[in-house]
Amino acid sequence: MASTSAKKQKKREKYSLEELKTLGHQLLSSRAHINNLPLLLSVISSSSRPQNVLEALLSVQSFFIPVLPELPPSAKSLIDGNVEESKKDPELIYRTWLRSKFDEFVKLLITVVVSSQCEEALRDIALDAVMEFVRLGKGGRFQSVIYQKLIHTIVHSTLPDDLLLNLLPSKFFKFIDVRNIELSIRKIYYILAQIPPLEGQDGKSDYEMWSQLGFSSKEEDRQPKSKKTNNGVLSTSSITKKMKLKFTKAWMSFLRLPLPVDVYKEVLVTLHQAVIPHLSNPVMLCDFLTRSYDIGGGVSVMALSSLYILMTQHGLEYPNFYQKLYALLLPSIFMAKHRAKFFELLDACLKSPLLPAYLAAAFAKKLSRLALLVPPSGALVIIALIHNLLRRHPSINCLVHWLEGDENDREVSSEAGDFGKSKDGIGHDASCKRPGVDPFNIEENDPAKSNAMKSSLWEIDTLRHHYCPAVSRFVLSLETDLTVRAKTTEVAVKDFSSGSYATIFRSEIGRRVKQVPLAFYKATPTSLFSESEFAGWTFKDSEKREKENDDNPILNTPSEGNKSAKRPRTEC
Repeated sequence: MASTSAKKQKKREKYSLEELKTLGHQLLSSRAHINNLPLLLSVISSSSRPQNVLEALLSVQSFFIPVLPELPPSAKSLIDGNVEESKKDPELIYRTWLRSKFDEFVKLLITVVVSSQCEEALRDIALDAVMEFVRLGKGGRFQSVIYQKLIHTIVHSTLPDDLLLNLLPSKFFKFIDVRNIELSIRKIYYILAQIPPLEGQDGKSDYEMWSQLGFSSKEEDRQPKSKKTNNGVLSTSSITKKMKLKFTKAWMSFLRLPLPVDVYKEVLVTLHQAVIPHLSNPVMLCDFLTRSYDIGGGVSVMALSSLYILMTQHGLEYPNFYQKLYALLLPSIFMAKHRAKFFELLDACLKSPLLPAYLAAAFAKKLSRLALLVPPSGALVIIALIHNLLRRHPSINCLVHWLEGDENDREVSSEAGDFGKSKDGIGHDASCKRPGVDPFNIEENDPAKSNAMKSSLWEIDTLRHHYCPAVSRFVLSLETDLTVRAKTTEVAVKDFSSGSYATIFRSEIGRRVKQVPLAFYKATPTSLFSESEFAGWTFKDSEKREKENDDNPILNTPSEGNKSAKRPRTEC
């Protein structure tokens, strides 16, 4: 084998660059030099000199472009369908031969495109040549056969970098007919998603072999005898390990593809359950997940589950995790599709006793402010989250009840979070100390600069008068002393995380009411509000009627029982 490859290599290098230029010029000038075509094709290889490959490539490409419309669609089908005629017609034999050489040329071009030994510029030129034949392959119509061969080879390529996956979209995905790669990506994802795990929930390997002897390749032959059974087959643990490596490589290659938006979101949703437990090294997903988490919005919510697993189970360090999580707290998150899982993960992320006081206070304060903006189901989740925060972190109970002397303690906590008073006095506005002014800045995305420790949870107190009975009842749970852990328990956030108007309505109509409120009046009411309910106040319509009465001398005549002075009134 070695001698054969050496001979082929020597044959490719026997032509100099000047000789290749001469062969190409002769091929393009006269049909009499058609035998130069196989010679030029033999040079197009990843093992040849780049300048020689480029010269042969351009010559052969220039030769095939004008004759491409005259070539039959397939050399094999033409010969099989016209055996007798093909023997008699020399032109048919010639065009059939040309078609076979064109197919060979396309195959060589694709090989150069995915070769790691070729230079980047040469691969770029080869890709342009392949896409040119895709455009001209059917008389100007899209040649899907060549394009599918290219995509198939790229998918199965061992090229270490993602050069092609960046080059192909940037140059050709602006054309709508080239974007059919999305169909290939969807098929690849469907196949990967259907692969069952090698290990069951109990951690034991569960699989069957199609062949009796299992794997048989050079890699297995190099395995030590200790990993093989008596009949030469790899052991169960070795097979499981090897398949995990292949499974990991397949998924990492897939995630480097330009995924459609719907496939991208579906992958993020299922990654933590269907993929991460079966990878050989789940930390390899950190780049993909952190990029997704930095996008923001719903994509960050979907990436949170997998990122949380990598941080808690595989030792991934992500310094800006809590800052990004804090930025996700927006009113829109309470209407998101995956809000239930997000709130459960949010509660789990805030469970650590090592969480700084300023960070816990920032989350509690921002959640309480959002309680004024979200639906009743969102307010229930917020109350549950704040309940757990106050119970886990006693250092932030000053947000509920601010005693004398707490201001100094808050000052220390603020400086620990790098958002207290600076040396030049910035950060201590005089308005922050005035009654009724909340120093908390909800627009600040950095929890360390939000001034949460200087504020209070006054928004939670307003929920006691919420129009929804479920909210006003549940908020009473915060009136107990949550610092006494022996007498209190944490609230299960999952019981409220998937709530909606429908769930609250079903809960209310299912409650047993002991007393039914009735609207009963001793006399028919003549106005919406009585003056007794608004002492000292009147409405403009009433004032207008009184003015009309004053202008009327007949109605303005005081009676015996109405000689007292009028009570001063205030407009409303």
